[in-house]
Amino acid sequence: MLQANQAEVTWDSKKKQWHVMIDVGAESIKRWSAANGREAGDDVLRTMAVETARDEGYELEVQRVSIMR
Repeated sequence: MLQANQAEVTWDSKKKQWHVMIDVGAESIKRWSAANGREAGDDVLRTMAVETARDEGYELEVQRVSIMR
């Protein structure tokens, strides 16, 4: 698997969903997730970002995930 550089997870209050943006080189992969509510813990959100990257064919280290609330 290719290595992703980093990921950012942000809450979109209009859509009431988490937005995961994964950076791979000069490209960004953007995905929405309604699986977890607004109050989801940081560990849950980091795991969600890592699993999303894996689903897209990328390896992502959990410590490279930032969460913006």
